[in-house]
Amino acid sequence: MMTSYLHKALLVLLSLVAAVAVHSSSAQMPDVRAPKLKFVLILTRHGVRSPTGGNEQLDRYSSQPWPKWDVPPGYLTPHGAKLMAIFGAYDRAYFAHQGLISGNGCGDAAHVSIYADSDQRTVETAKSLAEGMFPECPRDERPQQHWLIEGTADPLFHPLAASAGKPDHERALASIAGRIGDDPDGVTTAYRPQLEQLQSVLLGCVPAFPCPTPGHTASKLLLDIPATLDAGNGDHLAELKGPLNTAATITENFLLEYADGLPMEQVGWGRVDASSVRHLMDLHTAASDLTRRTPYLAAVQASNLLAHIADTMQQAVSGKPFRGALGKLNDRAVVLVGHDTNIANVAGMLGLNWLLDGRRDDTPPGGALVFELWQKPDAGRYEVHTYYMAQTLEQMRNAVPLNMDQAPPDANLFIPGCSTGAEGFPCDWLAFQQTLTNVIDPAFVDSLHGER
Repeated sequence: MMTSYLHKALLVLLSLVAAVAVHSSSAQMPDVRAPKLKFVLILTRHGVRSPTGGNEQLDRYSSQPWPKWDVPPGYLTPHGAKLMAIFGAYDRAYFAHQGLISGNGCGDAAHVSIYADSDQRTVETAKSLAEGMFPECPRDERPQQHWLIEGTADPLFHPLAASAGKPDHERALASIAGRIGDDPDGVTTAYRPQLEQLQSVLLGCVPAFPCPTPGHTASKLLLDIPATLDAGNGDHLAELKGPLNTAATITENFLLEYADGLPMEQVGWGRVDASSVRHLMDLHTAASDLTRRTPYLAAVQASNLLAHIADTMQQAVSGKPFRGALGKLNDRAVVLVGHDTNIANVAGMLGLNWLLDGRRDDTPPGGALVFELWQKPDAGRYEVHTYYMAQTLEQMRNAVPLNMDQAPPDANLFIPGCSTGAEGFPCDWLAFQQTLTNVIDPAFVDSLHGER
């Protein structure tokens, strides 16, 4: 009886040991049924820069002079370069976590390509990203980086200035007019509460004194700017001028002051903190929505860029050279370093919206629109995951190191033309490809498409 009991107990024990061994072995083996990340394309804005306009343009709206920066107008700041190196380090950690490239060494730098616009801020951002991704590697062993001579209009980022296509200026004006009731003054009325708050910050008003108060040196009031809708030039097909447009520049400058780590007494003259930056940036978002996301304007400005993106991902899917693709055939990641305008244009074409760090559709320095190509285990099918990623205001201001345990926030994006209701809103590759084909206007895809 005892022998039979011991025998049964031994069998149970052996079964448990075997089960634990199988579980341990399976935990160490990759799940062949899981999708696999095959390729990533990142469209990022450059890092924190100084304001693009001179202080003399801004001082007329404020009672105190604006702070002076240590770099020329529109240049990437040292703090901005540091933040982009931090972002590059995070990208490398994420790629390694997904098995796309190794977590150290220089060999996989050959599988990453970076393209930047020709401005100083975009070129230096590309260098900082490459340094952050592969800090231990000599510069000539880091990812290939491409840009045109400074001052050259790159059709990838500035198609109008590069004469890629002939836009219809009357249609451009009508496309905005049709969104504002053909009434530029109505835009000022719609955003008057936020504009009045900004006016108060500019003039240093306190509740006991209405704006403007005696002694202020501002020569021009924000709310006195005439609101007009006019034909544009260069990269601007149409110009929506007035309080909202000017406020968009001013509020972004507050964000730049905060993100660059300027002393708080210099951020909006001590009258702006992180909470008010988030609130006032709604004015920048509103202006961007009208002038960058309006479908016709977006298609003119971003059809060429989106065509390159489509071709680059097609090359990754097919494993064969594809005309129009950026990067090398064996690349696992391609990074495009452009501007907030580029991201907003693409978002307008695809109908993308996000909410991140308390800000709606904001495109802060270093923010990125990411397209990931995942291979499904069933018959080699592919799907695309799209998301927007950006450091928080606090992460930027304090240069917080980023890693897999302390990642920048991101928001999964729903693409109306192809996303499903599955987690992350993925698009089947063919549906994604067709969606891009539907919104790209071939008339604005440059003749040198793919031959950079």
